[in-house]
Amino acid sequence: MTAVIAFLLTHTSILIAALGAVGTLIGLGYGNLRGAKRERDKQAVKDATAGSEAQAIDDAVAGRAPDTNRERLGKWSKS
Repeated sequence: MTAVIAFLLTHTSILIAALGAVGTLIGLGYGNLRGAKRERDKQAVKDATAGSEAQAIDDAVAGRAPDTNRERLGKWSKS
């Protein structure tokens, strides 16, 4: 291990290239994690919107008689 450290200290260009490669890999990994979090957040907003719209539909349907719902569904399916 000491020989490797001594070699890298005497050949600084190799050390700089290795540090640059490690930094690039860390940066890519960090960027990927941020993108994944952004996508999860965007999906959560879409799911919440869809859930609230579904709840509004359920509330509207629950306020009517079943026969009225069937009649309206029949008209809707023919349009």
